[in-house]
Amino acid sequence: MKEDDQLENEELYEHFKYVAHEGQEPLRVDKFLMNFIENATRNKIQQAAKAGNVLVNDIPVKSNYKVKPNDVVRVVLAHPPHENLLVAEDIPIDIVYEDDAVIVVNKPAGMVVHPGHGNYSGTLVNGLIHHIENLPTNSNERPGLVHRIDKDTSGLLVVAKTEYAMAHLSKQFFDRTTERKYVVLAWGNIDEEEGRIEGNIGRSLKNRLQMDVFPEGDFGKHAVTHFKVLERFSYVTLVECKLETGRTHQIRAHFKHIGHTLFNDARYGGDAILKGTTFTKYKQFVDNCFKVLPRQALHAKSLGFTHPTTGEFMRFNSEVPEDITRCLEKWKTYTVNSKEEF
Repeated sequence: MKEDDQLENEELYEHFKYVAHEGQEPLRVDKFLMNFIENATRNKIQQAAKAGNVLVNDIPVKSNYKVKPNDVVRVVLAHPPHENLLVAEDIPIDIVYEDDAVIVVNKPAGMVVHPGHGNYSGTLVNGLIHHIENLPTNSNERPGLVHRIDKDTSGLLVVAKTEYAMAHLSKQFFDRTTERKYVVLAWGNIDEEEGRIEGNIGRSLKNRLQMDVFPEGDFGKHAVTHFKVLERFSYVTLVECKLETGRTHQIRAHFKHIGHTLFNDARYGGDAILKGTTFTKYKQFVDNCFKVLPRQALHAKSLGFTHPTTGEFMRFNSEVPEDITRCLEKWKTYTVNSKEEF
């Protein structure tokens, strides 16, 4: 498996790979794959292609693509092909709330949510199955999970402890009745005080490590992010985001799409100086900020949902972690000093 396709542990994993022989007659890729994959149905292959998970020569193709001689055909899916990854580990978990049905945790930056390629241990799920016996599994065989956040994003997650709680919470996320708010530090001075970002999100056709925004057409999945400016600094803006949908990398992709990539988001180019000057003093300041905050400036600050058994709507909040607050303090000081110079 190539490094570009590893996509850490929340992304795509190679399940099948076939190279068409030199005498291959033109054949639809869905029919081609049915000849190789045991127990595969044409509908499942077509759905995988529709989701952008069938690649020919590293480019996503539709199910009617005609395979040619020497084509490299791959199927990649959003869960690892290997079993027995789930090993209970005694890992400290920051538990915000717990009862018989749900557990709310505050995930630190750097912790992977579930095992996958390159991250077979030390994940939140490894810790959860040590803490709680017999967690229910979702459709991807991931115990307790009804949603997730990226490895280098900090913040709140709710985990289901029973089959009923999983079904109930999953429906809430599907129906968009949950409340999720994030704190974001983005490059640039955002013009509006508040706004709405809308655009389908799907795997980038140019870089499989990224998600991209597709304003028109049926590629990707519908996504909406609402935002409100909290504070403005010299060349960055502190923003609160409220998710209407929950797509992979939604905030990161949406903000890059509007020209305000998240601060120090290496995958989307935010680890470069995108605003301001490149003079030595300013560059050193930004580099120091990157050292204080060595990941994207994104924190899942609050989470609200209806309790599966009591019916009560519950809201939880978490403190903005120290790495983000230290970075903000640097920007506040820089902004004040910059104004004093003029």
